[in-house]
Amino acid sequence: MSDHELELTVNGTDERLTVEARTLLVHALRDELGYTGPKVGCERGKCGACTVHVDGEPVKSCTTLAVQADGCELTTVDGLADGDGLHPIQRALHEAHGVQCGFCTPGMVMTIAALLEEDATPTEKSVRHALKGNICRCTGYQHIVEAVVAVAETEAGSTTDAGGET
Repeated sequence: MSDHELELTVNGTDERLTVEARTLLVHALRDELGYTGPKVGCERGKCGACTVHVDGEPVKSCTTLAVQADGCELTTVDGLADGDGLHPIQRALHEAHGVQCGFCTPGMVMTIAALLEEDATPTEKSVRHALKGNICRCTGYQHIVEAVVAVAETEAGSTTDAGGET
C-alpha cells in the first residue's frame, strides 16, 4: 500500500498527516490527529456516531477514506462549540435529557447542526427524518427530537429579537 500525504483543516487547525490509501477518515481523525469526538460504532455507516462535516456537509467518517478529505475543511463535534461553553444544540440536548450514555451524541449533534443549517425551523417529522441515519439505543429519540425543535425555536427567536425582523 502506498502512503499519501494529506493536508486538511480540522476545527480551524491546519493539519498534515501521512496515511495509507485504505485509512478511514474516522481513524485518521481519532488515531492520527487525536480528535476523539467522532466515535467508531458500526464501521458500516449505519449508526451515525462518526458523523463529521466535510466542507460543511455531514459525512459518515467510517465509510469515507481519509484521502477523500485531502484539502477539505472538517468540523467535528469538538469544534462546533465556540470556546469552553456548550453549543446551543449540545445545551438543548442536555436540558431536554436527550443524552444518556452519550456514545451517539457527537453524531447526533453534527447531524442536527447540518439539519438546522438547511432548515432553521424543522418540524418534528423533518427532525425524525434527518436523524434516521443515527442510532441511539438509550433515549428512544423523543427527547432528542424535542431538543432540536426547542433549539430551533430559541435560535429563531434570538435572531428575531436581535435584528427586529428575520
